[in-house]
Amino acid sequence: MKNSLLNIKGVSCAAINAGIKRAQNLNANIEELDLSIVSFVPETKTAAVFTQNVFCAAPVVVAKNHLNNNVRALVINSGNANAGTGVASGNKGLDNAYQVCEMVAQSLNIDTEQVLPFSTGVIGQPLPMQCFKDNIAKLSTRLANDNLSQVAQAILTTDLVEKTASKQFTVNGKTVAISGIAKGSGMIRPNMATMLSFIFTDVKASQPELQSCLTTATNQSFNRITVDGDTSTNDACSLSATGASKVELSDCTDEFQQALNEVTQTLAHKIIKDGEGATKFVEICVKGGVSDEDCLEVAYTVAHSLLVKTALFASDANWGRILAAVGRSNIAHLKADEVNIYLGGVCIVSRGELDEHYTEAAGSAEMAKDNIVVTIEIGKDKTSESVWTTDLSYDYIKINAEYRT
Repeated sequence: MKNSLLNIKGVSCAAINAGIKRAQNLNANIEELDLSIVSFVPETKTAAVFTQNVFCAAPVVVAKNHLNNNVRALVINSGNANAGTGVASGNKGLDNAYQVCEMVAQSLNIDTEQVLPFSTGVIGQPLPMQCFKDNIAKLSTRLANDNLSQVAQAILTTDLVEKTASKQFTVNGKTVAISGIAKGSGMIRPNMATMLSFIFTDVKASQPELQSCLTTATNQSFNRITVDGDTSTNDACSLSATGASKVELSDCTDEFQQALNEVTQTLAHKIIKDGEGATKFVEICVKGGVSDEDCLEVAYTVAHSLLVKTALFASDANWGRILAAVGRSNIAHLKADEVNIYLGGVCIVSRGELDEHYTEAAGSAEMAKDNIVVTIEIGKDKTSESVWTTDLSYDYIKINAEYRT
C-alpha cells in the first residue's frame, strides 16, 4: 500500500506542459509538466501551513488570504517561484498570482477566492503569464480522479524522483484514504521544508479539525528535515478533506492522526533521500535535554555543520567534528561530562571523552552506510527529538551553481 498512490474520491486533477520552465531557461530542452490544477467537490475543507520566511512569495500571501474561503481548487506551477517580485515592480507578483486564480476560477465556474495558488522555482522573475493564459482553460477540461501522479511529476524542480505516499484504514466497515505528494530537494529547512506538499483525504472534517491535525503532522515530519539549512520563500503544505467516505473525523481522530503522520513523515524522508547531491540519509537523534527545544537545537547544529556533512560524504568517522558541533550548540546547562555520542550501535564518545572501546574501523564501518543514525545524549531527562538530514557532496555545489545556467 505504501508504494501505490490511492485516488481520493472528490478530487480531480490534471497537469500540462505550459512552457514555464522553458520560459525561465530551466530544463529548456525537456518537455516537462509544469502546471497543475486540482479541483474539489463543494463539501471539501482545506487547511494549510506556510513558510515563516519574511520574504514569503506572492502566491503564499494570496493563498493565506483565500484559505478561510470554501476552497474549491489549487493551481500549482513549477519553474518560477513568483517570489521577490513585489518591491521594485510594485504589486506585480501579487497581481499575477491573483490573475492566475481568476483564470482558474473562470474555467471551473467558481469564485476567485476559492482558489489557492502555489509556485516553486526561480526567485525574482515575474511569472510568464502567457503560459498560464494559453493553458489553464485547456487544463481544466482534462481534470480526472486518477491524475494525481501527473501532479506529483509536474511540481518537481531539481528533484530526481517523484515523492508520493498513501495510507488507508477502516472505521466501522468504511474505508478512509489519505494520499500525499511532495516536492523538495534543496533549499530545505521548513519552518511552518524549495518544498511543497499537497495531501488529500476523503474523511469528513471541519477546517479547524484539519488545521490541528496538519500542524501536528508537519511538526513531526516536514519541520524535522534539513538539507542545507535554507528556508524557502514558497514552502507550503495543504490538507484537503472531501468527506466522500462519510466517516467523521471525530469518530477516528487517533487513527487519522497516526495515518497522516505516517504519510507526512514518508514524504519528508523522501525529500531528504532526494536531497541535492545526497549520498547519505542521516538521522540525528538527541536525547536527555532539559527541553525538546534543547534537543532540537543540538540536532540542527550538528545537521547544519558543513564539516560534519562533508565527513559524512567522505564516510570519514571524524568524531571530533560532531563533538565540536554539539559543544557550540546554543543551549544552557550543557556539560561535557554528560555527553555521549553513538554512530549506529558504536559508542564513540562517553562522558565527553573518546570511548575506551572505540575503534576507527568500527566508526568507519558505520559511516560507510547509506543510512546513518547519530545518537547524542546530552543529559538524563526523558526528552528525545530527531532531525533528518543529508551529507554534502560535490554534486550539491554543481546543481546549485548551474541552476540558472
